[in-house]
Amino acid sequence: MNTITVGLFGTCGDSKWREPFMRTCEKLGIKYFNPVVPNWDPSCAEREAEHLVNDEIVLFPVTDETYGEGSLAETGYSISQALRSNKNRYVVVYVAPRVSEELEKESPEKAKVSNKMRALVLAHLKRQKENFPNVFIVSSLDDMKSATVLLIDALQKINLIRTI
Repeated sequence: MNTITVGLFGTCGDSKWREPFMRTCEKLGIKYFNPVVPNWDPSCAEREAEHLVNDEIVLFPVTDETYGEGSLAETGYSISQALRSNKNRYVVVYVAPRVSEELEKESPEKAKVSNKMRALVLAHLKRQKENFPNVFIVSSLDDMKSATVLLIDALQKINLIRTI
């Protein structure tokens, strides 16, 4: 029986990054949690918090299609929350090193601040890597997807061994 759930956290709004991850999970018969809903209300926050502390794999990308003020600020908190509740979980983080050219043109000042925050978040995450062996920092959404598939496979094998 499948007990693995992949939490699709990170960049929200009109971002489409989740679509290939949802298709992959569906293809593999894996449950996923998508926090993007058409009509958000406070009960959605409770559901998100529940998934953040319970999903076996938590994905947290900050894409280049947003300035990422919220996502960048909550990255460290989300990782510590995810691991504090269960050290046998896995978090995969991707932070695009820069905002898109479109956002840079739209607001050079916001882009400058965002790019600085991205560099700081990445530097702090990499420095803390040895303290969080279940956190994987990847350099692209493609790498995130590959890491997710490998983690799903590993967890399925571990769950199979537990049934012996």
